[in-house]
Amino acid sequence: MRRAEVSSQEGFSSPLSDLNSEELEYMSTAADESTDPTDAAGQSVSVRYYDGNVFMEDTVPQTTNATQRGVLAQENLPGDQFAQGSSYIAASYVKYLEAAGARVVPVRINRTEEEYASIFYSINGLLLPGGDVDIETSQFSRASRIFYTLALKANDAGDFFPIWGTCQGFQQLTVLTANKNLLTLTDTKAVALSLTLTPAAQSSRLFHGFPRDVLQSLAEENITSNFHSWSLSLQNYSRNFKLKRFYKILSTNSDGKREFISTMEANRYPFYAVQWHPEKSQFEWIDKPGMVHTVAATRASFYTASFFISEAMKNLHHFSSPSEEERALIYNFCPVYRGRDVIFVQNYYFD
Repeated sequence: MRRAEVSSQEGFSSPLSDLNSEELEYMSTAADESTDPTDAAGQSVSVRYYDGNVFMEDTVPQTTNATQRGVLAQENLPGDQFAQGSSYIAASYVKYLEAAGARVVPVRINRTEEEYASIFYSINGLLLPGGDVDIETSQFSRASRIFYTLALKANDAGDFFPIWGTCQGFQQLTVLTANKNLLTLTDTKAVALSLTLTPAAQSSRLFHGFPRDVLQSLAEENITSNFHSWSLSLQNYSRNFKLKRFYKILSTNSDGKREFISTMEANRYPFYAVQWHPEKSQFEWIDKPGMVHTVAATRASFYTASFFISEAMKNLHHFSSPSEEERALIYNFCPVYRGRDVIFVQNYYFD
């Protein structure tokens, strides 16, 4: 297990120079002038990590050019005739991150806590995807809890580590934070909606850098794909002290009977969650209501992924060697084409 610590020295700029005062609370870092002739940029970051016995010291480039994003796998869907092994990741989530400049590391279920800790200190952030498993008893839920706990501790110690939750990932984060399931049924299966942005959205970390026309499209056009039966109602959020203290509501929606939260971000941590599916507009093609492939929808998709990758670039975790990194990447696996008439066009499968 490697626990990263960054030494503070003079002369460090990109990418951490872009942090605002609030973000700087998450980490304290700097860099020194590198005399290594192989360092083309002429600068590097001095990093100390725990290898399981003693603290070691190493250097990494000041710019995290190879951002490694973890995507958590989950148990195979019941009745999936294409299933291989015991778990899967929908390829749309992989493409979603790759399109914004990241490389993806599949995080498989049924691993030990020690294995998950080693992965945690090798990747720059984690995406919890949508799906259909039990968010209290599944292996997906178990792994999510382990990474969530590691991320809390890391951020509290100044080691910036972002988490993104989409749909089921959104729901999983609410359960982890509240330590109970507060979700309620809503009529939101296969429907496209516009976002009702809250006053907090304008100054939020997530939406602050969006072009004005993209935010306007999100607020005025039905371009967010919703494929969920369970939601966190505004009422249940408001009644739970842990959720109110932890998360800031950025947008809400309604199924005509119940108002629910559709976008939120943590107040003190780089955790973000959307109940809608930004990845579907670019990479899923099932012919159902709720699927939107307009220019506005695909732009919104890109800007959410781009924001998440920009957060990952503030993290300095890295693999111990290039060969270890290569073995961990999604490139070692082949997606399986499942047809256009299924919820996920392509899946990666894992033992």
